[in-house]
Amino acid sequence: MNLGAFSISLNVKDLKTSRDFYEKLGFSEFGGDLKKNYLIMKNGNALVGLFQGMFENNLLTFNPGWDENAQKLKQFDDIRSIQKKLKEEGISLVTEADESSSGPGSFVVMDPDGNTILVDQHV
Repeated sequence: MNLGAFSISLNVKDLKTSRDFYEKLGFSEFGGDLKKNYLIMKNGNALVGLFQGMFENNLLTFNPGWDENAQKLKQFDDIRSIQKKLKEEGISLVTEADESSSGPGSFVVMDPDGNTILVDQHV
């Protein structure tokens, strides 16, 4: 099972302050929009999403169908097949992707320590 590109999504108090901090660590703006209260920062293959006021906790995020440059992959495991496999493994999902649809979708799962994992397919 390939979950796609990985990033950490951080709940930040002040988006501009966080952007400035990550820029000092060598990250540059890769996506997002200050006016929409989120930025995606990139340093090599490392991706950090900065989100102000969008969710309560930090998230581990996977994007099936994308590489670390947000480029569509020719072959990838669709979110619905990933979701089905996790259910077969006995993993409970917090939210689920619509299994009767195709294309974009997402689901959320919690790891044993309460860390939130978002699997978010954009293609």
